[in-house]
Amino acid sequence: MSDDSQIQIAKPAEAAEMASTGFLSWMTLSKHKGQTHHRIEISLRDLNQLFNSMDPSPFHERDLDHDAEEFMESWVSEYHRDEPVSLVIHVQKFPEDPGAAKVVEQGIHHYFDYRARLNYLEFKRLMKQGRLSLIIGLVFLGVCLATVRFVTQLGHGTAFALMEQSLLIAGTVAMWRPMEIYLYEWWPLRRRGQILKKMSKMRVEIRRAKVPN
Repeated sequence: MSDDSQIQIAKPAEAAEMASTGFLSWMTLSKHKGQTHHRIEISLRDLNQLFNSMDPSPFHERDLDHDAEEFMESWVSEYHRDEPVSLVIHVQKFPEDPGAAKVVEQGIHHYFDYRARLNYLEFKRLMKQGRLSLIIGLVFLGVCLATVRFVTQLGHGTAFALMEQSLLIAGTVAMWRPMEIYLYEWWPLRRRGQILKKMSKMRVEIRRAKVPN
């Protein structure tokens, strides 16, 4: 399928950081009949740079290199969740094994699928914490309001007014944590989970890097 348009974009700061670790990276944006397709391209000396060399697991189950993972995720997070993304790896030392590309793709998919499952567990834990915090907050707020009503019946004056205001503030503070979870904390975690799930299914292609003469 031919591209209607194609541009290349690079983040200067990140490109410099990746270059210092042996990576050269950029992103290609293509449009196919109205649908935007994003292609992240990474240039490596060899495929071992892509994975954590300290991980003793089999090759297709290794953790990704932290810099490579951070770079790919930072790019994918900028795209809409429905826009397809693929990864192209340019390798100077091209693997002789014809099945290497499949193994690398499985390794990348396995890693991001694992991270997506961890993210889902963290999301469930946060929601459980939110429900528990909400119950505790509502109970405490109810006790504070009931106490305020009781205090108002005892009398009036500075001491009684101070006690009423203190109880109202305490009840409001008790609702701070569940409000923080349900208003602000859950959606970035959910968004990251969607990104990781998307990366666990992206197409991975290995190409022989062009060596300058």
